[in-house]
Amino acid sequence: MNLALLIKNRAQELGFVGCGITHPGPSAYGEQLDEWLAKGYGGTMRYLHRQANRRRNPSLIAREARSVVVVLDNYYSPDREEDRQAPRVAKYARGSDYHRVTGQRLGELAEFLRDQGATLARTYTDAGPVPERELGQRAGLGWIAKNSMLVNPRIGSFFFIGSIFTDLTLPLDQPFDTDRCGSCSRCLDACPTDAFVAPRVLDATRCISYLTIEQRGPIPDELADRFQGYVFGCDICNDVCPWNQRFSGPTEIAEFLPNTDLGATAELFEEMSPEQFATRFGDTPLERPGLEGMRRNYRAVFGARIRSGTTG
Repeated sequence: MNLALLIKNRAQELGFVGCGITHPGPSAYGEQLDEWLAKGYGGTMRYLHRQANRRRNPSLIAREARSVVVVLDNYYSPDREEDRQAPRVAKYARGSDYHRVTGQRLGELAEFLRDQGATLARTYTDAGPVPERELGQRAGLGWIAKNSMLVNPRIGSFFFIGSIFTDLTLPLDQPFDTDRCGSCSRCLDACPTDAFVAPRVLDATRCISYLTIEQRGPIPDELADRFQGYVFGCDICNDVCPWNQRFSGPTEIAEFLPNTDLGATAELFEEMSPEQFATRFGDTPLERPGLEGMRRNYRAVFGARIRSGTTG
């Protein structure tokens, strides 16, 4: 059995639902990245400017790397009735923090690579200057859809992407070169804040996920009115995708199952201390915006109702 197949089998044993191998060479989308940043579509995510050189050329991330192992980690769970009511949280944030959960198993896969002779096996899980979706497409794991998500034809797009940069020279998978979106525009049409400037071009400053997680500062009232109850992240453009509606299946990773129940109490974060927030949400993605960020999100979504102490 060749080494690439051994790696893919080990990835499957660890619970990953996809694994492909690509090279760390230059991006095909470098000019588009520069244009996107120049137009301000990245908002306050200044780290993207600092990372731009490495995103344009992933070989700069780890100069010794000869191959990149890319994995997919399914987090999908069907919406419960309470998940459809405000306050709403994106599916990926209803369980434990994926940086830890995916990262731990990705570390085990990296250790397997070291057992096979790798001296470099550097892992990334939605962190660092890694153009993960492009690497996934390049590794044959799917195509980049009109909503800019990587879509796999077997499982849709409700997954995290992890990568391992290694000095092992591995056989590469064929890139996924077919655009299977066709004439469908459901994701673009469904976005309530009109965040898509064009197919595959997202203005993050209008995106609910960006506004509730990454942005530092107030949320414009005219956009908050369109949040459809989301106080953290957003699933709308993924939920309407036919590939997700047909092929997404429940995750088998227990830590990703819903355990973050915000309830409908508007006073939740207003009355919570930093210590209480850390105890309750310290191991969830809600830690990213923090207590003050979640207070801002609640106020934006519930508006006057939170000031009056009601959500009905």
